[in-house]
Amino acid sequence: MTHPVEISFTSVENQDLVSRKGRIAVLVAPNARVPSSLPRPARAAVARALASDAWKALKPGKSLELGFPAGLQADAIQLVALPRRTDVATARKAGASIGAKLGKTQTTVLAGDHPMAAEVALGLALRAYDFSAYKTKKSDSDAEAAASDGTPAAAEDANGTGEAAQRNVVFIHADPEKLARAAADGAAVAEGVFFTRDLVSEPANVLTTTDFADRLLAMRELGLEIEVLDEDELAKLGMRALLGVGQGSESPSKVVVMRWNGGGEEAPLALIGKGVVFDTGGISIKPSGGMEEMTMDMGGAGVVAGVMRTLALRRAKANVVGLVGLVENMPDGKAQRPGDIVRSMKGDTIEVINTDAEGRLVLADVLWYAQERFKPAAMIDLATLTGAVIIALGHENAGVFSNDDAFARQLLAAAGAEGEGAWRLPLSPAYDELINSRLADIKNTGGRPAGSITAAQFLQRFVSKDVPWIHLDIAGVALPPAATDLAPKGASGWGVMTLNRLVRDHYEAKA
Repeated sequence: MTHPVEISFTSVENQDLVSRKGRIAVLVAPNARVPSSLPRPARAAVARALASDAWKALKPGKSLELGFPAGLQADAIQLVALPRRTDVATARKAGASIGAKLGKTQTTVLAGDHPMAAEVALGLALRAYDFSAYKTKKSDSDAEAAASDGTPAAAEDANGTGEAAQRNVVFIHADPEKLARAAADGAAVAEGVFFTRDLVSEPANVLTTTDFADRLLAMRELGLEIEVLDEDELAKLGMRALLGVGQGSESPSKVVVMRWNGGGEEAPLALIGKGVVFDTGGISIKPSGGMEEMTMDMGGAGVVAGVMRTLALRRAKANVVGLVGLVENMPDGKAQRPGDIVRSMKGDTIEVINTDAEGRLVLADVLWYAQERFKPAAMIDLATLTGAVIIALGHENAGVFSNDDAFARQLLAAAGAEGEGAWRLPLSPAYDELINSRLADIKNTGGRPAGSITAAQFLQRFVSKDVPWIHLDIAGVALPPAATDLAPKGASGWGVMTLNRLVRDHYEAKA
């Protein structure tokens, strides 16, 4: 997998800025003095920059750059505007300003004794993500950067793989040990976000249902209990709704169960993810334009996997079970047809009006299985479920649906604290009329009106009334069309930070 940039922490006494190569970033508060650790020629250039109109117009979290500073071997000094008293989002944006411009070798961050340096480190790590597993040639900018460092553009690593040496970052801070402890949980979060982003970015010919399951099985080494249910087991359980979605694919359908037991005897929080590794729409085939992005239709399962990885890495004192339904929706002579009627694990019959409304069929069975087996304290499902949520909320917010107001408030508070957009949308019995079926208990789509809501109403049919439940429609936020504050263009990993925060604040045993 793609790993976050290596970040280490050292003290002021150990710095030697003159000979440091790569880049130097400086956290600068309003009216702050120029760092005395810089050589005199560099201090003069920084002082001039801080007196400029360009610096005065800079918003907190943004930066100004000086190239090839006098008296230093570094290629650039990056001045990052960050007040000492600031919020988490601004501190992470400041880190992202550094992460977006990392060199190919070392970056040194002069953090002084800034109290939000750990959040800066997390923002830096998240924005520095780069999924380049399938690029066999370096870009011109990569080659130029490597040449300026005096290293061959295609320098091999210690394993002889041909990959460039991993970038690294050194934070110089007044109390490096305290900062390292504060940054440890953030490092676990970054690992989980990167795992999710990698999964969403992988092409479907690589990330088959089997490959996905194997990647999750590998997390046993972190202490997670992992179990894979194959098609025979799913058939015995009665998961005909889920199996119907994948019956046109050569990739076998699976359900993977991940358990983290860090909270004693408490009932677990259950996280359920839609894992459609590729979605053609099935017989109700999608238009060809943009279909290549349907490799991201397993985004909900990717988030669940990333959260479970984070919880294991930081040894969370909570019980959480993650369940993902892995299928591929393909057109084939054996594929499910519009008009088919399937029986869910719950026993309800479902008329399939549109085979492209498949994610809710997968989730219906996994939701019911989670309740039957684990008796969870609460459930959250995540899915790139509807295009309608993008029409409603764009790419700024995930759609939030819930049967429990208090639970919904907790989730929204966690999302707000982590800077991940989320907006609650309504549920109401009135919408059930749109998904009533003439032939079966329910149909899998109610058409275009209120499309995200009727999808959530469908899922609610498979949630017991006494179980607090949230449905997160992440279709708009899983793969936004442009870079965000904390991610380059591509998979965002939205939801890992929110759910980790929710677990930490409400499900972990307090010391």
